[in-house]
Amino acid sequence: MIDVPDDLTVNLRTHSGTAGEAFAAALPGLAGRFLEEWGLRPDGATMSGMCALVLPVVREADGRRAALKLQMLDEETAGEPVALRIWGAAGAGTVALLEHDATTGAMLLERLDERRPLTGVEDARAAVRVLADSLARLAGVPAPAGMRSLEDAAARMLEAAPGAAAELADEGERRLLLDCAAAVREVAGEPGDRLLHWDLHYDNILAGRAEEGRAGEWVVLDPKPLSGDPGFELFPALDNRFDASEVLWRFDLLSGVLGLDRERARAWTLGRVLQNGLWGAPGMVRLAPDHAEIARRLLGRN
Repeated sequence: MIDVPDDLTVNLRTHSGTAGEAFAAALPGLAGRFLEEWGLRPDGATMSGMCALVLPVVREADGRRAALKLQMLDEETAGEPVALRIWGAAGAGTVALLEHDATTGAMLLERLDERRPLTGVEDARAAVRVLADSLARLAGVPAPAGMRSLEDAAARMLEAAPGAAAELADEGERRLLLDCAAAVREVAGEPGDRLLHWDLHYDNILAGRAEEGRAGEWVVLDPKPLSGDPGFELFPALDNRFDASEVLWRFDLLSGVLGLDRERARAWTLGRVLQNGLWGAPGMVRLAPDHAEIARRLLGRN
């Protein structure tokens, strides 16, 4: 039997309602199916993220250690195998995709060292530099046709912003959210065409394994890909391991390593503050304190 962590079931129910609950209930059977079809045997404790079950496995045919990843198919996850194949062919430093089932979205991935995430690097500035280098490699690759787009996301954000801002209790935060929308409006006509990860924070970069020929490498996983401007990628590195005094240093380092126009990158980073704020609507009364502080510092209001 495959154990489904309680936290994963709760997350799936919270984000996807009855469909998420049904998917959680079906996970043991789905795991069993692919263990058999792909000739795998379990090789360690089940792991999970916000919405995915990950089972360490060994491939019976050649003894290669791998990871079976199971998640619901939606707009965010459907592009993951596409992006991994493209980045893999370009040598962009992403986890290798070994198998994929298009109907269920199940993936067999290269096994990385889950005990060594980039989060574990004590020197936060060193971790930011690693993440910046990873983003630069990813952003060097153009997005394929048909990938979900930042252009569409920006249009939805701009439409929803006035109503969401009106619900905020604090007048300063209302102005802040509308200023984020104004910044996005300035750049929305040029949304970009790079293949973006969208969620590259420090826990989504793990150390590679020597047995895979990746000793000493930091390897990217778990993209939620879309087509757009690389400036939209910077926010997770500012918000995770949050330190208000480091926001501008991190932003300048990231935009510099990626070779971005600073003002465009600022506008798209404010777009991420807007996007995160909109997820709380309707009923949102306050912005997340870290997000509001990032926006204020980028706008020179600290």
